[in-house]
Amino acid sequence: MAVRCGIVGLPNVGKSTIFNALTAAGAEMANYPFCTIEPNQGMVAVNDPRLDALTALVRPKRTLPAVMEFLDIAGLVRGASKGEGLGNQFLGHIRQVEAVAHVVRCFINDDITHVHDRVDPLHDILVIDTELMLADLAALERRHKTIAQKARFGDKETKDLAALYETVMQGLNDGIPVRRQKLTDAEREALKELFLLTAKPVMYVCNVDEKEVANAQIPGRHPLVDAVRKISAEEGAGVVAICGVIEAEIAELNAEERTAFLADLGLEESGLDRLVRSAFHLLGLMTYFTVGPQEVRAWTIPQKSTAYDAAGVIHTDFQRGFIRAEVIAYKDFMASGGEQGAKEKGLLRVEGRDYPMVDGDILHFRFNV
Repeated sequence: MAVRCGIVGLPNVGKSTIFNALTAAGAEMANYPFCTIEPNQGMVAVNDPRLDALTALVRPKRTLPAVMEFLDIAGLVRGASKGEGLGNQFLGHIRQVEAVAHVVRCFINDDITHVHDRVDPLHDILVIDTELMLADLAALERRHKTIAQKARFGDKETKDLAALYETVMQGLNDGIPVRRQKLTDAEREALKELFLLTAKPVMYVCNVDEKEVANAQIPGRHPLVDAVRKISAEEGAGVVAICGVIEAEIAELNAEERTAFLADLGLEESGLDRLVRSAFHLLGLMTYFTVGPQEVRAWTIPQKSTAYDAAGVIHTDFQRGFIRAEVIAYKDFMASGGEQGAKEKGLLRVEGRDYPMVDGDILHFRFNV
């Protein structure tokens, strides 16, 4: 299950630099707006120390990590919802993703132009949010016109849907993105068919100067990042402070050099590892593992998944012919020296299709088709 996350923001905030570091895809970079026209796409391995530990213990022929797909979407500008700056094309790209990583410029550099001639992360966030809300409002108004006519003579469900659209439109007119509106799970489900832009979960990626990257990790040490943290806290969004330039350098290093480089900066892990982990958390995802001499593999599933759901991620046949799941907790597997040791200690459990998955579970499915 490769989850798609779109990287958005104003022009010249460092989106493509960060994308390049994430995916090593070599997206073109230049100091002018709309350098990126088509969304660059790249698959990113999710760094998981548990997978490394399982590989070291089992020594399989191959190891496959969980992955996320990132799209580098061209910079939006004021008026994008009306087509300014190729806005319609770019907004269409955002509709394709499950989550949005909103890159916000939090560094001062006179050599890199800013589309508004000043560095103000709160203003930049407002510009992007406004354009996305205007696009959502237009989509809702078109759909509401059709539903409202049917509601006059329709059933209760149609009337309720028309009322929901009106409520959400009022919220957008009041400047409240859909993700921040107080809606029930059922109401959010009813809106899914519209692929509303501001309904998608968002995390803010603060791109900071390389000299300030350590301070940016500590609340109260970086005013621009702190301003973004305040917005993030108000709407329950994620926030990660990284330096795109440093991350690009780290991406070129081997593991040993990377560790030493991060230590010199006073950091324990790269910003991109934190970004990917935050995206996982934002989307409510977790990981389970399949382990054997041929392959150790991490699989991505939504939180609250069952064993039956997890089986379907591997193959529909696993679901269709599901018999049982043999489960070992990650800690038990490692402490027992592997599967055989866990069996001898009675730590392997046999679970049915409704078993609630736990992050890090190691599973072997029994099925028959």
